[in-house]
Amino acid sequence: MTPKQALLPAATTLSIPNRIAAVAARVKAHVAVCTDYFAAAVAYEQLSKQSDAELRRRGLGRATLGWDIAQACDRDRS
Repeated sequence: MTPKQALLPAATTLSIPNRIAAVAARVKAHVAVCTDYFAAAVAYEQLSKQSDAELRRRGLGRATLGWDIAQACDRDRS
């Protein structure tokens, strides 16, 4: 069974309102992920312009900046 199949019951067992609700929940989750990635991109763009000294002051390093920002913007880890 794939992860997607595990998240939702078989389509044949769902009524139309439940199918709509399931699709709406998946769309909402997708929009939330897109929002997180956009926030991470904006933060990276702003922070990547900072000097190495400023990044160190914030507890960040240039080598791991993208990873650190992605972790901070990930809702599942917050």
